[in-house]
Order: sequence, then C-alpha cells, then structure tokens
Amino acid sequence: MKILWRIIIRTAVATLLAVAQNRGQAATPSDPSGTWLTEDGRARIRVEHCGVAPERICGYIVWMKEAVDTKGQPLRDKRNPDPAKRARALLGHQLILGLRPMQEGRFAGEIYNAEDGRTYGITIWRDGAERLNIRGCLLGLLCSTQSWVRTTDALPGQLVGTTGDATGPTPDPEWAMARQVRPGTTKVKAQ
Repeated sequence: MKILWRIIIRTAVATLLAVAQNRGQAATPSDPSGTWLTEDGRARIRVEHCGVAPERICGYIVWMKEAVDTKGQPLRDKRNPDPAKRARALLGHQLILGLRPMQEGRFAGEIYNAEDGRTYGITIWRDGAERLNIRGCLLGLLCSTQSWVRTTDALPGQLVGTTGDATGPTPDPEWAMARQVRPGTTKVKAQ
C-alpha cells in the first residue's frame, strides 16, 4: 500500500511541476486563443488573453471580406453609441470584451456588434482543436450558437502584427497593455 501511495504522490508532484513549467507557454485544449473564421466567412477574429487581465479573453477583427466602402474608404464604426468611436475603422477594432473564465473551459461576457452598435452577452468554448463555439443570447431567452473555424494562414489585408502595434489590432483602452518607458532607455516595457 505504501508503494501505491508513493507512486500516486510522485505522479501528482511530477504533473504539478510540468504544469508550472509550461504555464503561459502552451494553450490548454480549452483555451480559445487563435485566429478564427466566422461562420458566415465575412471576418477573421483573433482571440487572445487580454493585455491587462490575462485571465480574461479579448477578440479583434483582423480581416474582413469587405473592409472598405464603395468609395474605397475603410468601413467605420458609425453606429457606435460612443460618438468618439464612430470614426474608428472596423478592421482592427475590439469586439470581444474581456470574457471571464467559467466552468468546463467556457468563457462568458460581452461582444460588440458594429452592425447595430449594441453589446450582447456571449459564452464561448472550444469544440475540438479546430472549432470555437459562440453562443449569444438576446434578453437571456433567444439564443443562437455559431461555430467558427481555426485559420492558420494570413490573407491579403489581414492584420498580423501584435495587438496594439501599428500592424496589429487596437484594443479598447481598458484592455490595452499598460506600457512604461524605463528611465535611461528608449525601449518600451510592457507591464
């Protein structure tokens, strides 16, 4: 019996050490991070851990099938209830707003819909390695689920830079990584 307990304890300690060493390096099977093609094929959404709250999930539009209007100008967030955000381009803006981790690998919170300028409650979860499910509800009663597919290539016009950089999507201020210039250097250090 003592040998069995030793094996169990050693296995538990080895597992905990392995998890501690890999923390932050590899996504878990339920981690929704990645770039996903929406069900209707009109956009690609980069889902990642939020800059200032890494336990939360944020998402950004990094590619749109139609990113410009008939005049060749970038589509704007013209229905946003915040007048200061109505001039921002839809490509690169944040639409998943800091989802909180829930049970069984699910994350819940809000998503912004630029088509009507409203925010809706959603829950997301992985359905295998190549699918992300998004369940949205209106008034908590009328619910619908979409399935997004993982993408690994980059299409022309896709934002591929790091979030917050010139060639990447732009986080809303409350989710942006705080940056600080260290005295005596010109490098920016993320906090």
